[in-house]
Amino acid sequence: MKPTPTYANKPTSDNPRDVEAWALAEASRRLLDAGRSPVNEETLRAALQLNQRLWTIFQAAMTEDDCGHPPEVRTNIAALSLLVDRETMARLIDLDVSKLDTLISINRSVASGLTARPDASAQDQPAPAPQVARPPMAPPVSAPDGQPPRQSLRISI
Repeated sequence: MKPTPTYANKPTSDNPRDVEAWALAEASRRLLDAGRSPVNEETLRAALQLNQRLWTIFQAAMTEDDCGHPPEVRTNIAALSLLVDRETMARLIDLDVSKLDTLISINRSVASGLTARPDASAQDQPAPAPQVARPPMAPPVSAPDGQPPRQSLRISI
């Protein structure tokens, strides 16, 4: 069994949303650190594997019978976790640190949505769903059949 990773900091809240946001931010931080020169392949693999474990936990939580999220949210999170799985496996194969932006962007966007707090004037209205943006280097591309580009997933938790 692998040893439990150590953390430079720990979540300061017991709120599950805050802990999930912290975990995503920590995974992003590790991916960023692993991508800095000189690249240490072992550190990069460890960061990618940690990110994959985190998203596997999210994926498994969406399949639980007692999951309190509506079906649309469960589907969105499952689809996003599949994207993260594909992207992570590709990075574990090629170890191309220049392509970590997608994973980092997804983690940051979801973490931002988890930590969003409605202000006092908008407490009666639901918080807007965070949008997972495409990385700046990947502009929308029309499908070969002339269909408009697909929109980013919208996730609300």
